Amino acid sequence: MSAIDITYSFIFFLIASYVLQVWLSRRHIQHILSHRSEVPSAFADKISLEAHQKAADYTITRNKFGLIELSLSTALLAIWTLGGGLQLLDDTVRSLNLSPVFTGVAVIIGLSVISGIIDIPFSLYKTFVIEEKFGFNRLTLKMFFSDMLKQTAIMLIIGVPFLSFVLWIMNDASTYWWLYVWGSWFGFSMLMMWLYPSFIAPIFNKFTPLDEPELKTKISNLLERCGFTSNGVFIMDGSKRSSHGNAYFTGFGSNKRIVFFDTLLNSLQHDEIEAVLAHELGHFKRNHIKKRILSMALMSLGGLALLAWLIDQSFIYEGLGVTQPSFYMALILFMLVTPVISIFLNPLFSLMSRKHEFEADEFAAQNTNANNLITALVKLYEENSNTLTPDPLYSAFYDSHPPAPVRIAHLAKQG
Repeated sequence: MSAIDITYSFIFFLIASYVLQVWLSRRHIQHILSHRSEVPSAFADKISLEAHQKAADYTITRNKFGLIELSLSTALLAIWTLGGGLQLLDDTVRSLNLSPVFTGVAVIIGLSVISGIIDIPFSLYKTFVIEEKFGFNRLTLKMFFSDMLKQTAIMLIIGVPFLSFVLWIMNDASTYWWLYVWGSWFGFSMLMMWLYPSFIAPIFNKFTPLDEPELKTKISNLLERCGFTSNGVFIMDGSKRSSHGNAYFTGFGSNKRIVFFDTLLNSLQHDEIEAVLAHELGHFKRNHIKKRILSMALMSLGGLALLAWLIDQSFIYEGLGVTQPSFYMALILFMLVTPVISIFLNPLFSLMSRKHEFEADEFAAQNTNANNLITALVKLYEENSNTLTPDPLYSAFYDSHPPAPVRIAHLAKQG
């Protein structure tokens, strides 16, 4: 294979992925528009036409803006690679005469900073125009930029040292460097999962132990029935950023936490909260977390093995607009180009995720009342403006959760 073959292959996949995503988004928008005038029969007595149309408009607005972001990101990827952007950045940093490892760190940080700056106007528009228009935004400009500075500080304090370590291993160029990188990355990921609840999440949000005796008793009984131990049940002040509601598990090993958004607690009854928690417990009891960690580990191992072969192929660099091969440029190209190809595997990952959601729903129905989970989900669909009528192909390609009508029908059979 030659450099020109790589160039043509990259152009083919770049265009194919862009066209596919545009086609799916347009299908999705048209499908929602065609069902906007009437609430689906399964929800006719539960969700008003006004709420249904708000969800349709919200989803359409987000998708239309997503098409603009997709177009820009596709153009930027072409500029960074075939347009010589990466090589220009590399040449600029190389002129500083740093060591190979620090040159790689500087190039990657430079790429991240430039990309982040370009993304700021889009993030501002999504937050202060789209989310504001539909009544979800609670952020202030001060908080928006404060969050950005905190994220940058965390990246510099935690991410940069780890990146330097990875590049040092790669620069060593031993035969099995990719195994050492994989082991380091996997260990780092597990450590961050353990640290996140207690040390990182509180930087952005306030977490208060649940202090409602009746609900606390109900949750404790559920955890005991399911044989689940955690480091506590906490309420997160999600309402200071958004009116969207959610609940999730976080942490790893002995540092697991159950977290409810305060917005969710304000909108659901205690029985409904118990059912939502039972669903989340279902992910744990059905080993979905372990399966995801294992699949993530195997995919990353395979990816690094592939990178280990690609790193010595000069035609790969040339075909993607880089004239000076290096270990750090191989890593950058791999991270930038892989999503263009792996997006075609999206339906498989979405299918696996939806299967897990069905299993978690079944677990919840076995340990609580299925009708309570149904009513909770309907309330969350309405309050979060989740569309009830997604395009089937779009949903199959992207959605990690089953479409609302399919999920509710499945739950009804469990009752």
